[in-house]
Amino acid sequence: MPIYKITYPRIERATHAVLDSIRERIVAELAFKTEEILNPTDVKEMKDKFVNNASMLLKKELPSISERENKILIGILVQEALGLGPLEFMLKDQGLEEIVINSSKEPVWVYHREFGWLKTNITIPDEAKIYNYSAQIGRKVGTQITNLNPLMDAYLATGDRANATLFPISSEGNTLTIRKFARRAWTITDFIEMGTLSADVAAFLWLAIQYEMNIVCTGGTASGKTSFLNVLSMFIPPTQRIISIEDTREIQLPNFLHWVPLTTRPPNIEGKGEVTMLELMINALRMRPDRMIVGEIRRSKEAEVLFEAINTGHSVYSTLHANTSEETFKRLVNPPINIPVSLISSLQLVAVMHRDRRKGIRRLLEVTELIPSGGLEEMKIELNTIFKWIPSKDQIVEWGKPHRLLKEIKLYSAMSDDEIKENIEGKKKILLWLVKKKIRDINQVGRLISDYYKNPESVMKMVKK
Repeated sequence: MPIYKITYPRIERATHAVLDSIRERIVAELAFKTEEILNPTDVKEMKDKFVNNASMLLKKELPSISERENKILIGILVQEALGLGPLEFMLKDQGLEEIVINSSKEPVWVYHREFGWLKTNITIPDEAKIYNYSAQIGRKVGTQITNLNPLMDAYLATGDRANATLFPISSEGNTLTIRKFARRAWTITDFIEMGTLSADVAAFLWLAIQYEMNIVCTGGTASGKTSFLNVLSMFIPPTQRIISIEDTREIQLPNFLHWVPLTTRPPNIEGKGEVTMLELMINALRMRPDRMIVGEIRRSKEAEVLFEAINTGHSVYSTLHANTSEETFKRLVNPPINIPVSLISSLQLVAVMHRDRRKGIRRLLEVTELIPSGGLEEMKIELNTIFKWIPSKDQIVEWGKPHRLLKEIKLYSAMSDDEIKENIEGKKKILLWLVKKKIRDINQVGRLISDYYKNPESVMKMVKK
């Protein structure tokens, strides 16, 4: 098994004992309050106080150490008291997607973007330490993990998602799984550069979002569906109000958009204070949204509210676990989601993401439109695949002609077929210009799209020039 090796400063047992003593004294002296732990601004001040106190105490207890050694020991103290110890190094590595502790009996595992699963040379010394890391993550977002509540879903200040379980629910020991998210949000430039989709498909989807077509992004676990949803969301016009609803904050949009992000909240130790996705969705409809982004469709009631929102004139984008367009439709109409076909008819597009584990790539597998037929009592849905990925060529090709989408865009925009074609070609040129100029920053990409909506002629003139 390949090893992910971390070079960690070696500290003598006596020095470790001094560090433990100093850490306990500082924590007791500073007596951090819960509200300080929950407030990001207070956390920074708390860290500064800790570093100052640690520096003074180290110089007093270990006067012979150098300035460099002092800094190293302070870093270790801060990591152990306010962070996640050696895991902090892994959290900084942009090449990692997952950090996993299975128990204190085996090394920490990581999932690397290029090399897959790797064993590390770090082992957490005991189960209590793993529990402390989990409890620390939970406290910072106002939740707890205990023997009564041995399962926890939470997130770090960086936005990375964390899941923890306690023994004996996990029979080998306490576990902690951290899924890391990119510190720089993916943009359409990245996706075209990496071959995740082509400029033709991106331009087509841009047009669909501009004219308020509803889209569900589907795919398997870690196929990139949420990242793809995030990228598509940048095509929303800046004059419209966006409400996003998620279990964990993953959506990132340009900072100048009219955007209100909402997140669910688990119950406290007494079982009170829970805020569910269903409650947020119902509440969001009272906030006058033009567009709604919903993290994931899981249950029947959530799906019903989502499709009711579509039917009442809101544009909605969401994700769902399904490997193909056909599987997506089957999941929606069968238990546990079980949505009536008459409601599903309001959904225009399904975009399916795929992860090729053999090649280590992610691709847009297919874009399919849903075409309703028949009356209300015997309504049927026909699936018309417009774009499809051909694995042997690693190309996304035009598989069929859009029917419903063009019909509805003509209705809303009064454009002819030729004008729609010209519009898509113009968008394609802008996207290829972004790739050529290597413009990947979320705000810069969002600004150009915003400028296009305000003055398309000016943007097209700049691109051609």
